[in-house]
Amino acid sequence: MTTVLYSRVSTKDQTLEHQRIQAEAAGFRIDLEIADHGVSGVSTRLAERPEGKRLFDILRAGDTLVVRWVDRLGRNYNDVSDAIREFMRRGVIVRTVINNMTFDGATTDPIQMAVRDALIAFMAATAQAQAEATKEARRNGIEYAKRPDAPEKKYLGRKPSFTRQQYDTVCSMLDMSSGVSAIAEVTGLTRQTIYRIKHDREGAEAALASWAA
Repeated sequence: MTTVLYSRVSTKDQTLEHQRIQAEAAGFRIDLEIADHGVSGVSTRLAERPEGKRLFDILRAGDTLVVRWVDRLGRNYNDVSDAIREFMRRGVIVRTVINNMTFDGATTDPIQMAVRDALIAFMAATAQAQAEATKEARRNGIEYAKRPDAPEKKYLGRKPSFTRQQYDTVCSMLDMSSGVSAIAEVTGLTRQTIYRIKHDREGAEAALASWAA
């Protein structure tokens, strides 16, 4: 039985190594790492990605697929839920680093199956909702930075102490009601930085957009 870590990053600010370190810190022993770089989880289905499609070829019954969170599989409700259910149908166990969720097809109890499927649907919906919220925040931040009266036009301010990947992870974990201490452990950010993002996501997004520009 093989444990495979699948990682995905879509921007230059994100790193694949960060996802592996998170997985190992959470206690996962990784046998094989497969990663897609520069691939959007919104517009590209898992089976259509250069490395993502390999998962469907190499994973066998009894293997474990590890992802930081379900949004690494996709940012679309149908894509995420379909991918997880297909892996379960093949006997593959899907586990997440964040919140340590486990999805498998072992149970035959109808109640447990209903709870499992409802949780998959919820997490898939959350992945899409987070993607849409991030996209909206990014658009607002860029528009704010373009305003003639925006402070960034005169002074960019202090460079953000967090990357795009860390920002996205903080937002995802906040949306899942994760505690600040848990978020700090996963992202490596200080509690103060996490609180700043928590209380002013749009401002944090605007800072990232300004410095990216």
